[in-house]
Amino acid sequence: MRARLKALIESRAWEAAIIGIIIANAIVLGLETDARVMRAFGDLLELLDRVILAIFVIEIVLRIYVHRLSFFRDPWSIFDFSIVALALFPTTGPLQVLRALRILRVLRLISVVPSLRRVIGGLIAALPGMGSIIVLLVMVFYVFSVMATNLFGASFPDWFGSIPRSLYSLFQIMTLESWSMGIVRPVMEVYPMAWLFFVPFIISTTYAVLNLFIGVIVSAMQHESEAAASEDRHAIQDANEAVMAELRLLRGELAEMRNEYRNK
Repeated sequence: MRARLKALIESRAWEAAIIGIIIANAIVLGLETDARVMRAFGDLLELLDRVILAIFVIEIVLRIYVHRLSFFRDPWSIFDFSIVALALFPTTGPLQVLRALRILRVLRLISVVPSLRRVIGGLIAALPGMGSIIVLLVMVFYVFSVMATNLFGASFPDWFGSIPRSLYSLFQIMTLESWSMGIVRPVMEVYPMAWLFFVPFIISTTYAVLNLFIGVIVSAMQHESEAAASEDRHAIQDANEAVMAELRLLRGELAEMRNEYRNK
């Protein structure tokens, strides 16, 4: 029984069905945010939402039955279990805020689709390197914010009157959102040489440090892809070795049958 259920829940058809149900659930939850749709089809949408949740619960129960304790050793299984368990909490009274968290069920696509799992795995693997870059970025921001407060705080207190305000203004400049006409050019009207401050800041943050983030993430993604490819190669090699072992056994049995036939 367990073997049959395991073959079922690990089959491509089951995986495709779960993906379809997750997408349908996302559409239903999106439609529930429209007041006109809810007035026309509210009861039907709520029924569909409950049916989909019941399917998710049944799927989790089947996986726990098949994998037993090993289910809770898999981080992705725990992720799925947490999302489904969160959906079972009542969404009335003080817990009504949990109703908005139902959309988190869409994140189950990450655990179902292997390519998405590799992407998240790469991002997690990149966290240590990203931490070092974040520390570097914080240091750069702090140095430039102190300088900006001292240089421009007296004339532009709303933007650079204190270190927190300077940090926020510099963050806006780093994102390149209205940085020139909104902040830098007005500052340059009072301090014509202010570009000597802002241009190096943009180069060192937007074009240098942030690109380090991309480099670390790409490197981690590549490592994750190589690891997945290596696992696939090992799996194919193990399957080939098993087939070759069976062929050797068959050859041995055929040789024994031939010897017996000749002896007769």
